[in-house]
Amino acid sequence: MLHHPPNEKVFPNIQPQPPHCHFLVNWSICLLRVINAEKSEFNEDQATCCQISIRKKETRLEDQDWLILCSSQYLTGYYWALFDGHGGPDAAITASNYLHYCIKQKLEEVVEAIMDAQPPMHLSSCYICPSDPQFVEEKQIQQEDVVIGALENAFQECDEMIGLEMEATNKTGGCTALAALYLQGKLYVANAGDSRAILVRKQSIVPLSSEFTPETERQRIQQLAFFYPKLLADEFTRFEFPRRLKGNDIGQKVLYRDYFMVGCSGVVLTRGFVPFQTRLLGTLAVSRGLGDHQLKVIETDVKVKPFLSCIPQVKVFDFPLHDIKEDDALVMATDGLWDIMPNEEVAQIVRSFLDENRTDPHRFSELARCLVHKARGKKNGHQWILDGNSQASYDDISVFVIPLYHRDEDC
Repeated sequence: MLHHPPNEKVFPNIQPQPPHCHFLVNWSICLLRVINAEKSEFNEDQATCCQISIRKKETRLEDQDWLILCSSQYLTGYYWALFDGHGGPDAAITASNYLHYCIKQKLEEVVEAIMDAQPPMHLSSCYICPSDPQFVEEKQIQQEDVVIGALENAFQECDEMIGLEMEATNKTGGCTALAALYLQGKLYVANAGDSRAILVRKQSIVPLSSEFTPETERQRIQQLAFFYPKLLADEFTRFEFPRRLKGNDIGQKVLYRDYFMVGCSGVVLTRGFVPFQTRLLGTLAVSRGLGDHQLKVIETDVKVKPFLSCIPQVKVFDFPLHDIKEDDALVMATDGLWDIMPNEEVAQIVRSFLDENRTDPHRFSELARCLVHKARGKKNGHQWILDGNSQASYDDISVFVIPLYHRDEDC
């Protein structure tokens, strides 16, 4: 049992799982720690880890009890996810309870394609056109593309479920989502938001996600505003400027970029130019996430959701193509960690800690706690500070450290 001083708020947030979603025991010995630095009444970070069993074929209702005992009828996947809530914890809680359900369902819908290295065009295994396999090959559709599509569809379905749940309960808010799925020798990392996953190896760091902010997704957001200008309700311009505009800029010719531009041009500013900012429509710091269906820009009727995408970017790490070592580890964390510590610093701590604690059977759990505590800092009066007296993270901090070496080769 871990002991924490009374002024710390520490929450292990692993949610109960449904049948065919069991806690990982053998392969993944990892620990999640969430610390809310007293910034809000409720902890807004949530997490889930479980085993997902995917039926290899459709079954009759009377056969389902028998199949539960017959593991050969299932594909087994392993799942971890972090959800960083904003505007309250409700969206993150809903996502942590439902996203793995959605992933399981979407994978089962295309399980015929997942079982085949070269997915058939018709998942019912019939050929309408003799050249169907050729068309699939020309499109370079691989097994992993089907898994990626299932993850993308699962995020979208989970987002719709969150919208219905929040409307029914008259609640608001949203969350970012970072999910990792190990299936058939490949690790799929799906990210919608600003959480991050990196694979730390002895001599390298492999980034397995990218953060999505209004700045990194400038062109997607501007293009949406170009094709659907009514979404901005004359409250914003789609142009990007080097800085936030001020009243004295009106009438001046300033640099700007439109959605189709990599370079810059000039435009004379007129009244009514309210630009996109570092926050999405001046409201959210992220440009992808789940929830926020009812969120509007303050004092306007402009909805944020059309510009906030729920579709994740999915990156794939193929285990057979890499020589996985004993100390190779996947680090997944919410932005509370990465705002304080860059990839290189995290990797250095991971390598040195694992090397110095090689005989400790709980070293990955202790490493997760070490990372959280370093980013959290120490409390000094009403402030949290790091060792160098700089400000520590005031955000919730959640960390998974997942060992990759002792994986189940049969999965």
